[in-house]
Amino acid sequence: MNREVDPVWPAKRWHWTPLAEVGAIAAIFVAAPHVLGLDRSTDFIIFCIFVMGFNLLYGFMGRLSFGHMLYYGSGAYGVTLFAQYVSPNPLLAVMAGIAAGALVAAVLGPVIVRTTGACFALINLAFNQVGYFFILVALSRYTGGEDGLSASFAHLGPLDFGRKPVIFGFSLVCLLLTYYLLRKLTASPFGLLVKSIKENEVRVKFLGYSTFRYKWATFVLSAAVSAFAGALAILNYSYVTPSFIDPNRNVEVIFATLIGGPGSLFGALTGGVLYMGISNYLASYIPHWEMFLGIALLVVVFRFRKGVWGFFADRFGTSAGRT
Repeated sequence: MNREVDPVWPAKRWHWTPLAEVGAIAAIFVAAPHVLGLDRSTDFIIFCIFVMGFNLLYGFMGRLSFGHMLYYGSGAYGVTLFAQYVSPNPLLAVMAGIAAGALVAAVLGPVIVRTTGACFALINLAFNQVGYFFILVALSRYTGGEDGLSASFAHLGPLDFGRKPVIFGFSLVCLLLTYYLLRKLTASPFGLLVKSIKENEVRVKFLGYSTFRYKWATFVLSAAVSAFAGALAILNYSYVTPSFIDPNRNVEVIFATLIGGPGSLFGALTGGVLYMGISNYLASYIPHWEMFLGIALLVVVFRFRKGVWGFFADRFGTSAGRT
């Protein structure tokens, strides 16, 4: 086929199915421990799940949150408190962590999703600050305050989360499952409507849809995925501290999403890996590595408007991660 006379040749050449994308992601992360080591690879995987959750809200629905650490932290504290006071079963504890993040979002959602723009971003930050205060001070009797809490989980047959290969494999399976489900969701009529709300909510309302319900559902789903990442982080570290809900850490997931490319699941993975690489390796050699992160973000904003993955996808015509 002549590439010059067929302008859609790249898109045809590089069209990926969701299962092919999952296979490519699996291959990359299976090879990652040989380069990064097992511990850091697990950290990369968990952070990528968090970025996908945030990207669902910002990239697909167009709502920027400055307080998504609240839901990540809700998952982290949910799994820890469940394991300590209810049952050490790790799978039940993870489900409890997800439910905690989703519940917080479901309660706050009717207030938050009625806002837009800067108000939406800042009201999330305000609730994040409130949650941080509760963890650090008001509920310190249960949360351990500044000292945090340790978490221990029972063995479920071969699932011994005290072993690094087990938590790596479990986290990778969770990443692939999350990616596949979000990929199907964003390509469904529900996902298309959410993206339409981002483009023109007034027109969607004119067509007769209740945009409030769709925004609320997307907000809760985004929080649940973020809480899932927080729960997995506790399985990995076996302790929780207020840093898991610290509002100052919101910049991490925002930078990762912008660098990778909002509105694309592959962009979320790319941004998660790039941000973790910068923060883990530059910090080892350069004391003020944040300056280089800022420079990288400026380059992305002015040179790669759609992020690194968006630029790559446009340049080579790949459909991976797009819906």
